[in-house]
Amino acid sequence: MSRKNTSKFLSLILRHKPQLVGLELDEHGWAHVDELCRVTKIDRATLEQIVASDDKRRYSFSDDGRLIRANQGHSIPVDVELAELEPPKILFHGTGEKSVASIKLRGLMKMSRLYVHLSADVETARKVGMRHGVPKIFRVQSLRMFADGFKFFRSVNGVWLTEHVPANYLEEIF
Repeated sequence: MSRKNTSKFLSLILRHKPQLVGLELDEHGWAHVDELCRVTKIDRATLEQIVASDDKRRYSFSDDGRLIRANQGHSIPVDVELAELEPPKILFHGTGEKSVASIKLRGLMKMSRLYVHLSADVETARKVGMRHGVPKIFRVQSLRMFADGFKFFRSVNGVWLTEHVPANYLEEIF
């Protein structure tokens, strides 16, 4: 299996379906590295290469290196121990053209994930949107949302997270 495919498989296991290989995650999304290697047949060196070279910094090792987890993007209930933070004034969300009508009506919903994912810059949002077809970008009035009582978190890889963005805080920019 290529490193890219191995990384995708790791993402599936650590974010969505650990039961697929009989792996148990703790309440914070951590898995024991030795157990993960045993059940997936991914050797430790390959795992370390994936974590170190992943351009989106999807994964983290614990300080002692015995545990690993996905940094965000889970569809299973875990608490990745994120501190609530004041967001920048504006954040961005990239999506595909087919989702625009629904977003304008209902806002940004977390869907099967634990949070809505937001980007600090337009280019990152555009790249995310491209994965869904023709990219569409929304500007999020994040600081105004925060002032209105919405909670924001930032994952260790810089992705901003919140549970919902109502439509009145959104502006389609392209």
